[in-house]
Amino acid sequence: MPPRKRADAVRNEQTLLAAAAEVFVRSGVDAPIREIAAEAGVGMGTIYRHFPTRADLVVAVYRHQVEACAEAGPALSSTSDSPFEALRSWISLFVDFLVTKHGLAHALQSDSSGFESLHAYFLDRLGPVCESLIGAAVESGEIRDDVRPYELMRGIGNLCAGRDDPRYDPRRLIELLLRGLKA
Repeated sequence: MPPRKRADAVRNEQTLLAAAAEVFVRSGVDAPIREIAAEAGVGMGTIYRHFPTRADLVVAVYRHQVEACAEAGPALSSTSDSPFEALRSWISLFVDFLVTKHGLAHALQSDSSGFESLHAYFLDRLGPVCESLIGAAVESGEIRDDVRPYELMRGIGNLCAGRDDPRYDPRRLIELLLRGLKA
């Protein structure tokens, strides 16, 4: 069993991962490490101490965001005005995650086995959360009863694929998709 990290070390790592995610959304996964360090308010050595390679950092950000998205589902369910609003808010977080995920395979330098295991992790963690949110929205009568979690997540992912085109706004199309789910 690996030694437990001190609370301040965990907090620092979480801050670093959140900063890296912000930079990845803004500048892509190939953003300079110095930009991530500046965003996190740490030196570049701190980043390299935690994450010796860019792939290590990208994978850690990916896992961090999957966990944050998974944990947000139940929290949104208990605090949103309606199950549909919880689903909409969760999808917004999911889109942020997908934007950060863009370029992951390149950052892993075609390590297909690593990418496949991360994809399985992603589905295992987020599929049940999406299913729960959809189920609550169906039960409340807010959305149709034929919405499948995997299809919805895959469709949103496909809509996010063209985000690099300045003429394209995936969030606008996702909002149209959400309106189409309404009962």
